[in-house]
Amino acid sequence: MKTMLFIIVIILSAINESSAGDPDILSDFILPPGNTTVDGNFFTYTGMRVLLDAPVPTSFKVFKASMAEFPALNGQSVSYAVLDFPPNSVNPPHTHPRASELLFLIDGTLEVGFVDTTNKLFTQTLQTGDIFVFPKGLVHFQFNADKKYEAFAVSAFGSANAGTVSVPNSVFNSTIDDEVLALSFKTDVYTIQKIKAGLGGKI
Repeated sequence: MKTMLFIIVIILSAINESSAGDPDILSDFILPPGNTTVDGNFFTYTGMRVLLDAPVPTSFKVFKASMAEFPALNGQSVSYAVLDFPPNSVNPPHTHPRASELLFLIDGTLEVGFVDTTNKLFTQTLQTGDIFVFPKGLVHFQFNADKKYEAFAVSAFGSANAGTVSVPNSVFNSTIDDEVLALSFKTDVYTIQKIKAGLGGKI
């Protein structure tokens, strides 16, 4: 009986692991509907060329190469983002519900961190050349605390469509009632409305 239970647990674990990421595909690649011909252009993404010789942005910018921008990634379980941090800029707290994130800091320094499911904060100050992993689905952020110099990073994701849920936007730019938010944050409706106005949300 114990052996049978052990085998069932092993099988269920294997099934769970096999469904943990993007679904496996039954072909080499997936063409968009209506696309019958394919050549090397389909597998090439040129959207990052805009970064070459570009001026330092005035606020944080992200350049994505996910399935939406690069259809050849459909079914490949990978995607990229290039993160450009001008001095004293932040990528606000957010999550990626479908993938972990592996960040490689190419230039500058960066304060990074994530919060686990016990509300413990894990932070690090990255130097050029460092790599940091943000576990799948956990709230995390990046901050360029340097007042003079830009920081530049590349992030890889274990999904062609990692998704991004911005904590400030999903809370304060949603249609959650102001009174619910005020009670949840132990403040008043006026304060909630001021936060919404600061984020460009509707009051």
